[in-house]
Amino acid sequence: MDINDDRKEIIHTLNNLIETSKDGEAGFKVCAEDVKRPDLKQLFMERSRQCGTAAVELQRVVVEMGGKPEDSTSVSGDLHRRWVDLKSLVTGKDEVAILNEAERGEDVAKKHFAEALHKQLPTDVRAIVQRQYEGVLRNHDQIKALRNVERARS
Repeated sequence: MDINDDRKEIIHTLNNLIETSKDGEAGFKVCAEDVKRPDLKQLFMERSRQCGTAAVELQRVVVEMGGKPEDSTSVSGDLHRRWVDLKSLVTGKDEVAILNEAERGEDVAKKHFAEALHKQLPTDVRAIVQRQYEGVLRNHDQIKALRNVERARS
């Protein structure tokens, strides 16, 4: 592989993470709109903002590498349909169901970030992806814990 092929592969990997982050931004926003509890609404809005910030950071890296950054949610079937369907899944649902959907979304993000970290990335890019991955793990664990608390209540 030459340097251009390496760069293209890195940009492709980062664009996949941008889509994942944009999907999270959209998905958490849907959860925030449909959840009743103010603390969960605030949590989901904060997660949505964090995903948006992560996407912007990755877009900046892609531009610095000379690539064209992704600027929308994924159009690949699974994720796109998942977020489109999320609206109907969570509307009128209880907190446990909404937290389940949020956790499922974070499972997808965990998978994508873990896959990216198994690729050859420049040190500075790897540091950004690793930091964002750690944030995804924290989000996942917090949402899972909240879901378990809600499940115990019901």
